[in-house]
Amino acid sequence: MQDHLTEDPAQLLLTYMGKVEFDLKFAVQQIKARQKAKSKIPSWYGNEKLIFPVSLSMEQASSEETALFKADLVSGRKMIDLTGGLGVDSFFVGQNFDIVMYCEQNPELFEISKYNLEQLSPSKFRFYNGNSIDFLGKVVEKVDLIFVDPARRGEGNQKLFKLEDCEPNVVQYWEMFKSRAKSIMVKVSPMLDIKSALSFLPGLSKVIVLSVKNEVKEILLFWSGEGKEDEALIETVDINRESKSTFSFTYIEEENATSKISDTTEKYLIEPNAVILKAGAYQTFGVRFGLEKIHPNSHFYTSKELVEEYPGRVFAVIAEINQPKKEIKKLFPNGLVNVITRNYSMPAEALKKKFRLKDGGEDFLIGSKTSKGFQLWHCRLVSE
Repeated sequence: MQDHLTEDPAQLLLTYMGKVEFDLKFAVQQIKARQKAKSKIPSWYGNEKLIFPVSLSMEQASSEETALFKADLVSGRKMIDLTGGLGVDSFFVGQNFDIVMYCEQNPELFEISKYNLEQLSPSKFRFYNGNSIDFLGKVVEKVDLIFVDPARRGEGNQKLFKLEDCEPNVVQYWEMFKSRAKSIMVKVSPMLDIKSALSFLPGLSKVIVLSVKNEVKEILLFWSGEGKEDEALIETVDINRESKSTFSFTYIEEENATSKISDTTEKYLIEPNAVILKAGAYQTFGVRFGLEKIHPNSHFYTSKELVEEYPGRVFAVIAEINQPKKEIKKLFPNGLVNVITRNYSMPAEALKKKFRLKDGGEDFLIGSKTSKGFQLWHCRLVSE
């Protein structure tokens, strides 16, 4: 495996089929899994003692980067991971706890993860193979943290987003969780409707919407016995290399905020980070930074000057494009330009196809709706 770690797994299978005495399929599976682990769980990638499961479990596992972020949020003496899986969250979050109880009902995945976690932290973990709700029902002493990442795959590998559809059903067992823990962290799909979670899970104190390099990865729901449904803090975090960009608000603040609508597009266009848009801070963002929206339903903001750093991308407007057919070909003769559309007459892909464009280069073509109608601009990225 170590000798062929950088080679194509499919080609290795064809080349060595019937020519080796060991389990070739298993070895190739390990090579393929380690190749995925190189970027997703780099500290595990180089550990020759570890074994990795099938592709689906690798895909569903947290990345080391997001697991380390979660690890900074909680600590205590004892935690329970009700949905252990590959054990990435169990391991990294568990570093801040004396004892971690790992639960997993898939027997094969349980054995692999049990073996790995015993290699990584020999005395920290306690293991339970079976239904974690049954296990939790037998817990007498309150633990410091229950962590749960409900399975979001249904029949036929169908993706699930609603809390009540996932396994375990957090909504159904919410009161039970609260009776067994001092705090709860629920990791959910980035597709989840946050306001529905606040209504289904009473008492949440905080919701974190987490992205990596402006791609929303997960939503974290926190309960500690202190929250009120309409006052939960919504915190957005974007991790980009070594830096973190944050923006926090409440839905009460959002309901009471009104962004001004600009009559014209000024020198700069500002696009909030994806996590801010996912969280729904459409009005608060503009009010907080003194920016005007270009349209009530277009989540671009505009400004004559830049007075501070914004949690998002800032574009300098070079020119408005009034005759796309004529101007686009002249502006981008090689067809390279990064295309973005928001609330525009056509999606970005359709616009690229129509004018034979490909993403690339330093220029941006941005389309959106303003008070004047649909508009298109030639822009240059100032900051992100």
